[in-house]
Amino acid sequence: MKDHGRANVGKFLDPHVTADGAARARVALSDPQTLWFNTGTLCNITCANCYIESSPENDALVYISADEVSDYLDQLETRAWGVREIGFTGGEPFMNPEMVEMARRCLARGYEVLILTNAMRPMMRPSVRSGLESLRDAYGDKLTLRISVDHWSAARHDEERGAGSFARTLEGMEWLRDGGFRMAVAGRTCWGESDAAARVGFAEFFAAHRFEIDATEPAQTVLFPEMDMAAEVPEITTACWGILDKSPSSVMCSSSRMVVKRRGAERPAVLACTLLAYEPGFELGETLEEAEGEVALNHPHCAKFCVLGGASCSA
Repeated sequence: MKDHGRANVGKFLDPHVTADGAARARVALSDPQTLWFNTGTLCNITCANCYIESSPENDALVYISADEVSDYLDQLETRAWGVREIGFTGGEPFMNPEMVEMARRCLARGYEVLILTNAMRPMMRPSVRSGLESLRDAYGDKLTLRISVDHWSAARHDEERGAGSFARTLEGMEWLRDGGFRMAVAGRTCWGESDAAARVGFAEFFAAHRFEIDATEPAQTVLFPEMDMAAEVPEITTACWGILDKSPSSVMCSSSRMVVKRRGAERPAVLACTLLAYEPGFELGETLEEAEGEVALNHPHCAKFCVLGGASCSA
């Protein structure tokens, strides 16, 4: 039986029906907009609550290569998905030595590129900074770096990421600001703070450091709901769309897929979701063609993060 936390024992077991026998909600890939690449789970820090368990030791997802990324870009053209954005997540993407080259290949094909980073030491290496400057000069605002700033206060950010993390991230953000890079921020909502209060705090933080980031714009300041596996969450049935006045097209798996390379695997795999890298039921195959099928909302994150939380990793 899957371990989805004691609060959800008996739930999320069957991809077709919920615990009470109702038809489980499913989501079709109706409007693909973002293709994600996980660059590898290695990270320069270990956070208190990392959804993908990234750390300096975890290489369960190994570095994906620029040539492997290019193969999927070819598949995008063959399948005519209509994707506008390529996203890179980790781990810390700038731990991957081919990160700049991967971004370059995507930008050269006309895609917008979104890189999720903590803006710390891996990004600040001289070779990475010069590479980013060359991408900025060639592609301008087609490149966005979304910085993980868990909270607008140093104390709460460091509570999650370790003492001194806020200061090192701030240094990276100031370098990006001075270089004219397009930035966004990703925060968390695990401190009981209202959305409005959090955005006021971020607005003051941005103003104090002259960051051109709009705290009121969800695409520029993303506040992610916490993914607590011990929390009781409802299963999403087909009837829930009408009850909640939501559409399957509002859920992230209707518009995105993620490519990962597992340790020991010969080839990368395509997943339904950026949040469920270790769930076999959400691995769809090795090709984009195999990944075009429907996704059963058969995990607590599907309910809390996506359907009820209304969150999306894309820009």
